[in-house]
Amino acid sequence: MQLTLDGDVVRAGNRARERFYDSRGYGRVRDGDLDLAPVEAAHLCYRGDIDAVDGMDVRELLASGAVSAVDFLVYKDLRDRGFYLTPAREGWVDDPVGADFVVYPRGKGPWDDAVAYRVRVVGERDDVPAGSLGDCVLAVVDEESELTYLDTSERSVAGTSAADVPEVRGELLAERVLCWDPPAALYQQAFYGQQLDEDAVQLSLVEAAYLAREGLLDVDGGTDAIVDRGRDVEGERFDRRLGVYAALRDSGVVPKTGFKFGADFRTYADVESVDNLGHSELLVRALPADHDFEPRDLALDVRLAHGVRKTMVFALVGDGIEWVQVERLTP
Repeated sequence: MQLTLDGDVVRAGNRARERFYDSRGYGRVRDGDLDLAPVEAAHLCYRGDIDAVDGMDVRELLASGAVSAVDFLVYKDLRDRGFYLTPAREGWVDDPVGADFVVYPRGKGPWDDAVAYRVRVVGERDDVPAGSLGDCVLAVVDEESELTYLDTSERSVAGTSAADVPEVRGELLAERVLCWDPPAALYQQAFYGQQLDEDAVQLSLVEAAYLAREGLLDVDGGTDAIVDRGRDVEGERFDRRLGVYAALRDSGVVPKTGFKFGADFRTYADVESVDNLGHSELLVRALPADHDFEPRDLALDVRLAHGVRKTMVFALVGDGIEWVQVERLTP
C-alpha cells in the first residue's frame, strides 16, 4: 500500500478505508479515500501496519518534523489504553476548545457522536495560558516522556453559609484588624477571623475590607484605609484576592486562608457553627485572567490538593471571575 505525504495530510487511498478507518477509527474518509494525519500514519508505521510514508519509517517521520514527538507519545498512550481518537484538525471534527485530539469513549469511534475527552498536548516546559483551560484535558509530557493527564473544567461555586452579623468596631493594626468584644456571631456562626480569646477576634485585611464594604465593620478611615493598607502590603494582588473573596462570600461560601496549602483560600460551603465545622472542600488561587501556567506548577497544585482531600480551583480574574477546576485524571 503506497502512502504519500501531501502537505500536512497523508493520502492513503480507498483501499485503506476498510482496513484502518472502518475497523480501527484511523483517519478521515474523503470522497471514498482515506486521509490520515501524520501522527496517525506514524502510529501505523510504529505498529508495523504500514511500512513507510513516502519512503520514511516512523523514526524518519519523527525526525522529519512532520510529526510532533510529544503528540506521537500521547496518541500512542491513548491508543494503548484502548481509545480511538482523531486529531482535532479543521474540517475533521468539531472542536470548540482548541484541542489536539478528540478522544472517544471505549467502544466508540469517529462514526459515533459521543466524546470522552478533548485533549491538549503540552511539554513540561510549555506555557499554558489560563484562558485555554476548561472543558479539556491537558496531556503533559515530561522530559522522560512520562505522561500526566490533568482534567480541566469550568465549575460553579455555591454554598449555604449565610449568618447574620451585627456591626462591629475594629482597629487597623499593621496587616490585620482587631475587634474587641465582638458579637459571637462574627466568629462562631459566620466564621470571620480568628478568635484570640473570648474578648477579641482578629480579621485579615481581606476579611476586614469585605465587612467594611458591607457596612458591617467600623474602622478609622473606613473601607479606604483597609484597602490602602492591603495594597501597601501586597500590591494589585490584594484587589484580586478581595474580588475573589467577595464573590465566594456572596455565593454562600466561607473562604479562609489557604496559606499552609500554598493557595489563597480554602473554602467551606456549609457553615452553621464553628463548633460543627466540616472539612474544607476547595483550595482556591486567585490569578489574573491572562496568567500563564507552567505545567509543573499545575501538577504541584493538583497533587497537593488531592493529598489533603480537596479540589484545586483557579479563580481567573478579568472583567469577571471564571472558576476553573483542575484534577488529575487516569483515562
